[in-house]
Amino acid sequence: QVQLVESGGGLVQAGGSLRLSCTASGRTRSSLTMGWFRQAPGKEREFVAADFWSGHGVRYADSVQGRFTISRDITKNTVYLQMSSLKPEDTATYYCAAEEGVGFAGTRYSDYGHWGKGTLVTVSP
Repeated sequence: QVQLVESGGGLVQAGGSLRLSCTASGRTRSSLTMGWFRQAPGKEREFVAADFWSGHGVRYADSVQGRFTISRDITKNTVYLQMSSLKPEDTATYYCAAEEGVGFAGTRYSDYGHWGKGTLVTVSP
């Protein structure tokens, strides 16, 4: 089993920045894709960004393209989400997700089998 622990959420004003972190532990394999989803109150969980293990690079949702950057420190089994130019509509609980497998390229909630508990990001107007 893979355990994921997020950190870095908080309250920020519109236009500000935050960096989220997610560290994986447990039975992690080298071919681990890690990504971020978010869920706003009353809405479905949606894809934000992913760092695919092999051949597929990184991918972003259109709504965050150019504002958010995903990166990974393999030595620490940690993935980061640097969020800039934050908007009130970015307010949500952000979840770290992971899935194993060379060639994995999923962006749907159902594609991922490992989840963190989430960290709340609130962007005030």
